[in-house]
Amino acid sequence: MSGVDVLVEQYRKLSAERRREIAARASPALRTRLAAVERELALRHSPGALAAVLTDGKEMQAPHLDLIDQVFQRIAAGESIRLLLTMPPRHGKSRRAARWAPLWYLAQRPDHRVMIASYSSDLADDHGRWIRDAITEWGEQFGLNLHPGSKAANRFDILSKEGGLFAAGVGGGLTGKGANLAVVDDPIKDDADAQSPTMRRRLWEWWQAVLLTRVEPGGSVIVIQTRWHEDDLAGRILAGETASDWTIIDLPAIADSEDDPLGRKIGEPLWPARYGRKALAAIRRAVGERVWWSLFQQKPRPVEGGVWQRAWIDKHRLTPVEFAAVELARVVVAVDPSGGDSTVNDETGIVGLGADYDEHLYVLADKSGTLGANDWGLTACRLALSLRADAIVVEANYGGNMAKSVVSQAWEQLARDGETRGELMPMIVEVNAKVGKRLRAEPVAQLYDQGRVHHVGHFTELEGQMVTWVAGMNSPDRMDAAVHGLTELAGSGQTDALGQGMDDGRLRGRR
Repeated sequence: MSGVDVLVEQYRKLSAERRREIAARASPALRTRLAAVERELALRHSPGALAAVLTDGKEMQAPHLDLIDQVFQRIAAGESIRLLLTMPPRHGKSRRAARWAPLWYLAQRPDHRVMIASYSSDLADDHGRWIRDAITEWGEQFGLNLHPGSKAANRFDILSKEGGLFAAGVGGGLTGKGANLAVVDDPIKDDADAQSPTMRRRLWEWWQAVLLTRVEPGGSVIVIQTRWHEDDLAGRILAGETASDWTIIDLPAIADSEDDPLGRKIGEPLWPARYGRKALAAIRRAVGERVWWSLFQQKPRPVEGGVWQRAWIDKHRLTPVEFAAVELARVVVAVDPSGGDSTVNDETGIVGLGADYDEHLYVLADKSGTLGANDWGLTACRLALSLRADAIVVEANYGGNMAKSVVSQAWEQLARDGETRGELMPMIVEVNAKVGKRLRAEPVAQLYDQGRVHHVGHFTELEGQMVTWVAGMNSPDRMDAAVHGLTELAGSGQTDALGQGMDDGRLRGRR
């Protein structure tokens, strides 16, 4: 091996910054060798880099597509991953996750088998055909060739390797070899299928009995879809017993959370170079609110619309600066422990709320989460301390005296640790709901309609639960906690807004 060959081999192992320094000082002949190495390294680096090289930079690139690349890089490196990625239509998800990324993965793991499934066999075959044709055109550049006896669009094998690809539509059979990597892209065709309980049930049965049974031990599964319905495949995964096993990447068209996966500020578009604020606003007007919130914001709403209207929340929202001028008469922390009659009851709702002297109400904080009894007690008490709450309202229908005990014990623990700083424990108000969920929620929703409730900042999860809940659905814990707290705070002047049977003694102010 010549000295130049040794240099080139060492060059491959250096950092990108160091390689740039060497290339800048290299002779023209050596620079040509190094350029070939850089091309080879790029082809191996990531799906996006592979696409950029093979298309001379014409393939779409964006930060949200980089997230897809990163997951495939981890899987190729040997991790076993369950990924649920939800994002809006026309943002490049299928092209990256069901075409370029599987192509790149096969180049890294030619002995592995990849499965691609979509809502129809035609779409799945299209993905398979694209990958097959890409190997035919470019495969020699990254070491892949098709087996001459296995070149079908929906099933092909890699020459001299154990790997290959097979594709099928949702509901179809996946007989044959198992998959090291399964990619489910757009499992729902359209709104008609999404709204059909029968179609949703068939999809779930196929998912459980067919797709998951074909994944090899240690294999990975990627589900990438646009949300259509609260009970779609993504919704069932999120509500299922194995939800904690999944990595969740939720990418709405407009950022609506402070913990956005891309670090976007609230209100920033997902792909501003392609769909800016004005373009997305035009799309929202064209498709309507229900489609916008499901397909574009990944927060599906029931067809009938929620008891709350989002406009009631948005119109009367306050910034922290605006709220600074408000003098509160009362502050409570409301808790709805996980449990009860909900089928998705793994969260404890913990919401901080206040009331001013003019009978306006304020949502101040949402610390809800999946918490054990001791943890939710500590969280509620710490929130009460930070807000200087005068009461902790606890829903006690399913816990009896346990809920009150949890709060008392948590406060005692904080007192022993010195966190209470000598503050007296707030009054504990136990709520025993005597009427149905709709009769509890509707009077509070009326206060929103009247402009008497103000959210101080954005509470994405809580607000999403409010605007998507309709009678007959299981009421989520964040929303229940807010309803209990706002009902407690409502002054006697507002009791006329309540339905018959709602005045159970919790509406008497204690100024």
